[in-house]
Amino acid sequence: MLSAVEGQKRCHEVKFKLDEIDIELTQGVATRRKSREIRRPSITLSREFSTTSTASYTSSDEEDDVSPREKLQTNSKNFSDFCIRNIKHADFGRREIEIAEQEMPALMDLRKRAQGDKPLNGARIVGCTHISAQSAVSWLWTRLTFSSYLLTAQMVLIETLSALGAKVRWCCCNIYSTQNEVAAALSEAGYSIFAWKGQEEEDFWWCIEKCITADGWHPNMILDDGGDLTHSIIKKYQTIFRGMKGIVEESVTGVHRLYQLAKTGKLSIPAMNVNDSVTKQKFDNLYSCRESVLDGLKRTTDIMFGGKQVVICGYGEVGKGCCSALKGLGAVSYVTEIDPICALQAWWVLFISSQNNYLKSCSPILQFILTGYMDGIRVVRLHEVVKTADIFITCSGNKNVITRESLDKMKNGAIVCNMGHSNTEIDVTSLKTNDLTWEKVRSQVDHVIWPDGKRIVLLAEGRLLNLSCSTVPSFVLSITHCTQALALIELFNAPEGRYKQDVYLLPKKMDEYVASLHLATFDAHLTELTDDQAKYLGLNKSGPFKPNYYR
Repeated sequence: MLSAVEGQKRCHEVKFKLDEIDIELTQGVATRRKSREIRRPSITLSREFSTTSTASYTSSDEEDDVSPREKLQTNSKNFSDFCIRNIKHADFGRREIEIAEQEMPALMDLRKRAQGDKPLNGARIVGCTHISAQSAVSWLWTRLTFSSYLLTAQMVLIETLSALGAKVRWCCCNIYSTQNEVAAALSEAGYSIFAWKGQEEEDFWWCIEKCITADGWHPNMILDDGGDLTHSIIKKYQTIFRGMKGIVEESVTGVHRLYQLAKTGKLSIPAMNVNDSVTKQKFDNLYSCRESVLDGLKRTTDIMFGGKQVVICGYGEVGKGCCSALKGLGAVSYVTEIDPICALQAWWVLFISSQNNYLKSCSPILQFILTGYMDGIRVVRLHEVVKTADIFITCSGNKNVITRESLDKMKNGAIVCNMGHSNTEIDVTSLKTNDLTWEKVRSQVDHVIWPDGKRIVLLAEGRLLNLSCSTVPSFVLSITHCTQALALIELFNAPEGRYKQDVYLLPKKMDEYVASLHLATFDAHLTELTDDQAKYLGLNKSGPFKPNYYR
């Protein structure tokens, strides 16, 4: 056992080492990037708060004051068609993939089953998806102790598509969600990756351009998350777009844009909506968000949820997942909704619990049985609770869900974040005015301070909380990526005329196949229909077991 003197000495030694790491990690972050003609304002990562009216946009992963666009980097094989933060971190990123692969057995199985046939041979896929999820509360301990699995999962997807015969170029759909070490591992493996954490808006669009245009590169497939890549190609490269075989889109926002394009006759190629696949809706949107929303809030704010009033704007699959998680930790939840069906789902049990005298007289177990499938959450309008709520979470896929008017009415210390794909749900632009002061607290956490001293806590500048500030389970991503891979294979190999210039759902048979690939992980054994049962239900014994409209 250490004596008090020895213990104090050891603490000083540890503190000294941490200070050294602190200095190393923050070197170059505290200074403004003077070489950029177009850049956002930034402030230092000092322990003291800034008192200037300057927004904090500097990433904790920045290791020097030179933009990746101004560096000339090559991997060990002299390959240089990429733009990332630092190629020297490739070994660390490669080790992370070994962990992720253990949680993604189905995607690995799909790769083994199909790589002999090379079903994507000839496919040239340009991708714009999330390439990370890890940005934890403490920027120091993030670097020392946490691993990121989302970009690693994307790496498994990219390598799977390559193993199936495709050529790829990739960028990130979120300026904060790139895990730099794994981007380095991808680039070291010879993939054209254009992404780093903490991009400027100009960098974001530049990276998309680099993925679309390259000497000898003519993409014929799109894998998108949010629609920004698709929008850029339609707007600037109509000839390339018309020659493509199809689009695979995985987000609410991107799917909404595709339906708008189809309605106006601007969608000249078929598109696959994998967001509304059952496997994507239930696992990525519902179950994954149920786990990751708490992770993101805890890492950024260290808040205790018990007794807190939380407003969830939108009660789709993501909203349901958020409510379920918060309710489990004792938070008092409210929902805002435009859809009467979703609103009824949230409210119904609250009504029968308070109005049904019989139910009140039942035992707790019977009450649970009778009401266990409803959620018991009050449905309100935002203005009714905006002055008293502690946490606001948007997950509607819409724009201006929380406006400056609502932000002005929030109480001191209110936490505001977004779990929907787009960064338009919270009107962050309205906060970038001279009358408000921005203080950077820690990575992805800002105080926005009003003239009277009131401050709100804004997370990830209104971008995706879970993908910017925490992790998403690799197993869930295995499900999503299997769905994406099968959608790409289906569109690329479909005979001419099967799919027209419209938006399609993934065939239910493929949806069920994705699910079946993951059952072995749990040693699950499906019951098989008898011939008589299959005839009675009008089904094939091997499926599909649900109609295409089932969700």
